[in-house]
Amino acid sequence: DGDKDKAIDFLREKGIAKAEKKAGRIASEGVVASYVSEDGKIASVVEVNCETDFAAGNEQFRSLEEKIAKHIAATNPADLDALNASEIDGKTVAALVTEATATIGEKISLRRFVRYETEGRVASYIHMGGKVGVLLSIKAGKEETVKSDAFKALAKDLTLHIAAAAPKSVSSDSLDPAFVAEEQEIAKQQLIQEGKPEHLLEKILPGKLKALYAQSCLLNQVFVKDPAGKMTVEALLNQAGKELGDDISVASFVRYQLGA
Repeated sequence: DGDKDKAIDFLREKGIAKAEKKAGRIASEGVVASYVSEDGKIASVVEVNCETDFAAGNEQFRSLEEKIAKHIAATNPADLDALNASEIDGKTVAALVTEATATIGEKISLRRFVRYETEGRVASYIHMGGKVGVLLSIKAGKEETVKSDAFKALAKDLTLHIAAAAPKSVSSDSLDPAFVAEEQEIAKQQLIQEGKPEHLLEKILPGKLKALYAQSCLLNQVFVKDPAGKMTVEALLNQAGKELGDDISVASFVRYQLGA
């Protein structure tokens, strides 16, 4: 009827209804995105899902996930519900996702996120155009160390390592006990099937456990950029600490693999 405002409302309602119809679809593609503050003290990583690779490359989709990653870093939401209810420029995150679903034509959803804040430094690495994302919190005793180029380069190298080597924890102390017990039992059953005598199992299993730590714990893993293939990440940190005259340690990390 020539009423522009009513026309806009009609189109918005039609778009939201269209988005609701897509709610039951499976969104298994998407992007892992991150944001790091200029001083490297606050950062976030978020997985935003859609239905196809094509939509994941859409400019509007990329803009949405970058905006949400920055918003998470700024507001520190408690969980996904709090994130969806929070507002960006006067609209809830849930509304922005619904609008993007209506515009792009695919179901879009937020799957998970992590936010880090540290006195040390947070580094991020996004691999394969968003298929893998890493966030690392690394500490040192002195602020001058944290601000040094060598420390920044070390942090970046460690994010590359985590993306490639996929550790499950920082150290053996923080490895999930249930995972360790399950792996030990699998190793034990394999040895029994191989015909190893029962009295030898107690001698062999500690070696299996050591191998598990070398595969699953960041500090025990061989650093992927070591040409000789011998230096562990722990040894790398110790070496960097001596060179910089400081104590350097990894506080925490998260590695998101799209859909995993």
